[in-house]
Amino acid sequence: MSINLSKGERINLSKEAPSLKNAGIGLGWDINVTDTGSAFDLDASIFMLGANGKIPNEKYFVFYNNTQSPDGSVKHDGDSKTGEGIGDDETIQVDLSKVDASVQEIVFVVTIHEAEQRKQNFGQVRNSFIRIYDNTTEKQIAKYELDEDASAETAIEFGKLYRKDGEWRFQAVGAGYKSGLQSFVDQYAA
Repeated sequence: MSINLSKGERINLSKEAPSLKNAGIGLGWDINVTDTGSAFDLDASIFMLGANGKIPNEKYFVFYNNTQSPDGSVKHDGDSKTGEGIGDDETIQVDLSKVDASVQEIVFVVTIHEAEQRKQNFGQVRNSFIRIYDNTTEKQIAKYELDEDASAETAIEFGKLYRKDGEWRFQAVGAGYKSGLQSFVDQYAA
């Protein structure tokens, strides 16, 4: 049975899915019919952070130009340019057994490419979600649907996996930002 999470809510994956080793993170969204004159391109990015809240090196920033972490634990399955169709628009595979011991947190962010130039924001996006599932069984463990209005935001931190007391946990974050991908890079780069 899947758990529906609210903003800020956390689950202990060791308790909810004790056999979980290969996690799938699905991110999805639909674009409202708008008149911005440009197509939307939403991008998922992953920041693998150490205890200091920074990436150990630039290779632990996984996105469309660097699709796999150096430890082989995180793999981005590619950029969806349109967000069309039902289900996940972008998928990230996480092998929890391979995550480097120095990594304490894995943050999942979605940004709108060239949002400022294209006059686009998350107020023009609907049905946004992040879900975590067991990649082996395809069984969904939890899902967080972004329900609040993010009319001015151009970036959303959807959720994060983190270690606590030797166990992996997942938190639905849902924090919106009026900045692009570069601001996250600035925040998390060592």
